[in-house]
Amino acid sequence: MSSRMAGENTTATSPSRHEVDECRGVLRVYSDGSIWRSNKPSFEMPVHDDGSVIWKDVVFDIVHNLQLRLYKPATCGSAKLPIFYYIHGGGFCIGSRTWPNCQNYCFKLASELQAVIISPDYRLAPENRLPAAIEDGYTAVKWLQAQATAEEPDTWLTDVADFSGVFISGDSAGGNIAHNLAVRLGAGSVELAPVRVRGYVYLAPFFGGTVRTKFEAEGPKEAFLNLELIDRFWRLSIPLGQTTDHPLVNPFGPISPNLESMDLDPILVVVGGSDLLKDRAEDYAKKLKKWGKKIEYVEFEGQQHGFFTINPDSEPSKKLMLIIKKFIEDNSL
Repeated sequence: MSSRMAGENTTATSPSRHEVDECRGVLRVYSDGSIWRSNKPSFEMPVHDDGSVIWKDVVFDIVHNLQLRLYKPATCGSAKLPIFYYIHGGGFCIGSRTWPNCQNYCFKLASELQAVIISPDYRLAPENRLPAAIEDGYTAVKWLQAQATAEEPDTWLTDVADFSGVFISGDSAGGNIAHNLAVRLGAGSVELAPVRVRGYVYLAPFFGGTVRTKFEAEGPKEAFLNLELIDRFWRLSIPLGQTTDHPLVNPFGPISPNLESMDLDPILVVVGGSDLLKDRAEDYAKKLKKWGKKIEYVEFEGQQHGFFTINPDSEPSKKLMLIIKKFIEDNSL
């Protein structure tokens, strides 16, 4: 465990120093600006690594020492496998590719989708406020392009991966990153050639705005991701001096890019019916559909935020996996 201020260890404490913010027991922010992070995940659970999926870590950003975790089925046929990015959640403030809930879901994705899974880390707030996480998501995708064009590629990846069949998915804050990548790359992802993004999957995307939605205001107070925690994540992650109408936070904010005029790749939006973020996800899908975008919205009645990683073996989670698989099949070559 560590206590840090601006990246340096700090041990001295003043009498007036006190905790001002706390996130799921793994992040504490103090009044003097110092930050404490646990080296343990907030979700303690066993990792279900049965050998049917193999994995390894790779540094994709030397400057910021960021790693991603690659997964693939242990047994692959002759056909190249689609590539599926899974960008973890955590309100831009917590989470990691190494957390058990993230690993277990990636094992499940690799096995069920028969795909190569790429799970990148990104810089976390408040040490690194937005747009840092968005930029890191972009760097993780550009890393794939470098692999596709390398003179001496990593055959662990290139022997099995179909670089023309890439899908970018994100969970919560990761879903926000996926949206911002979709906007930045546009339909066809021309700048990534020979890599070709075929579609995006937003799993309970973390969007915000200064005006509360009906479900944010009236939804279950005991929600897994409650309103107080939502506000805290935004307070710690948005650029200083900005509001939750920032373009990276609110897709339809007053200074956000006009999505109606943009050509976007197909999008699948998934949310739980008891998730306080539900209204924003549904509104996003309805507006884009009205504007002629190829977008699908799926809501799982009674399910909470992150239900698919909390219990990946539940019936709703199994149904979601089939929906993701069909989305990949429908939008592949």
